[in-house]
Amino acid sequence: MNTPKIVAELKNADIKQRGKVILKDVNFSIAEAEFCYLIGRTGTGKSSFLKTLFGANKLLKGEGNVAGHSINDLNPKSTAALRRSIGMIFQDFALFDDWDVKENLAYVMRATNWKSQNEIDRKTEELLKSVRLYDRKDDIVAELSGGEQQRLAVARAIINTPRLLIADEPTGNLDPESADEILYLIRDLTIQHKTATILATHDYRLIEKFPARVFRCERGRIIEE
Repeated sequence: MNTPKIVAELKNADIKQRGKVILKDVNFSIAEAEFCYLIGRTGTGKSSFLKTLFGANKLLKGEGNVAGHSINDLNPKSTAALRRSIGMIFQDFALFDDWDVKENLAYVMRATNWKSQNEIDRKTEELLKSVRLYDRKDDIVAELSGGEQQRLAVARAIINTPRLLIADEPTGNLDPESADEILYLIRDLTIQHKTATILATHDYRLIEKFPARVFRCERGRIIEE
């Protein structure tokens, strides 16, 4: 059986927060089609760790590779290339509330160099069907429920079939039923697209219901539980 390809990896890495090292000697890896959780109290380095993978935090020490891009000594050009390989989902959805559903997706496509309107229309239809929002494609985002808005945010994050998906507290504003729906969706898409997915959360109920590898930020380290 073929060994899954590693998508993101840090070796002996020091990670900063506000100019100071908050996580030392981090060793972490995640392979394609793999899902894991990142947990830890506020201020223990979760966001700084994710920002380092995304190229927003400079790697102080050690080696890092994400989606085939070295994150050591990034420059503007290599940072842009790195970020095109990563999908992001946030707690607050970060959508255009006064636009309709399909235009929220089309805008991102045009911003990432999709040229053909036919291809944009085709991909929009495909994505909205995959997250069960096709029947609401012409509705204004503000009219959607919280769960529906987060499903749209998931669709937006996978437009360009990212190799790494980073979900930062994606269920923090949702009721348990809607949170479960988002987890089912993200995990299905992880397998379907062979995307590596890191989900940061404080919701331990989700971890119990949807078991996976768990990494905890604690006392300046990342520990796999």
